[in-house]
Amino acid sequence: MTENIITLNNGVQLPAIGLGVFQTPPEETTTAVADALDLGYRHIDTAAAYGNEREVGDGIRRSGLDRAEVFIETKIWISDYGYDATLHGFAKSAGKLGVDQLDLLILHQPLTSRFDLTIEAYRALEQLLADGKVRAIGVSNFMPEVLTRLLAETTVVPAVNQIELHPYFQQKQLQALHDEHNILTQAWSPIGGITSYAGGDKRSFDDPTLIDIGARHGKTPAQVMLRWHIQEGRSAIPKSTKRTRIAENFNVFDFQLSPDELAAVDALDTDVRSGPEPDSITLDNYGMAIPEA
Repeated sequence: MTENIITLNNGVQLPAIGLGVFQTPPEETTTAVADALDLGYRHIDTAAAYGNEREVGDGIRRSGLDRAEVFIETKIWISDYGYDATLHGFAKSAGKLGVDQLDLLILHQPLTSRFDLTIEAYRALEQLLADGKVRAIGVSNFMPEVLTRLLAETTVVPAVNQIELHPYFQQKQLQALHDEHNILTQAWSPIGGITSYAGGDKRSFDDPTLIDIGARHGKTPAQVMLRWHIQEGRSAIPKSTKRTRIAENFNVFDFQLSPDELAAVDALDTDVRSGPEPDSITLDNYGMAIPEA
């Protein structure tokens, strides 16, 4: 299924659609991961801050797949920024996941209030990459100015920037910067789930344009949104704990959106963020100890 494979800027291949486990309770995570892998997923995205890395590892082992068949992505939380702290953060995550090597390790937030720690953390990722402990490194929620500063102060161009991206919030300026530096745009909340619970007045699942496009193809609005990401060259990380919905989110490789349909989805952008402003993430209000493995 070559359409589901994206080659990163260092040659590592990443399955375009991955299962996300943000806010998935640990007791539900193992089954969700095992179900996803049974249904054909080969990419799982988690984070130290999610508190379910151990259960992700359990789900991968339950699947019976060889370790090499599953692309594992996780994130270092801001409490573990700093060179030595980030190296230890890797060890904690790898220990919980039960693996020796991670496929993709990224910084969860830019921590602009202590950008010195962010730079030290990224340099630790560079060392982990050089040592072969991770296959690719990247960032998450880095806005244009901050990403530009990171590029100026470090050596390895991030393979990925994982950002809020759905039809109502497309971050086109940031996507253009990614394209300029061959950084993959990876979408969290790719089907706009955050528009359902963030208190906004528009829900992507109810959008008449997406409903109409889906009806033409016998697909749901969620499937239309995921197809839009794929055709525009992005990676997407939909999340669910329901096997039927997990299957639905992966069943997006048997239809094609026309140029007009892609343009119609592009036109839905409101430029309104539903998640937190990245600059609002500080150690004072979001710092938390990440448990040992």
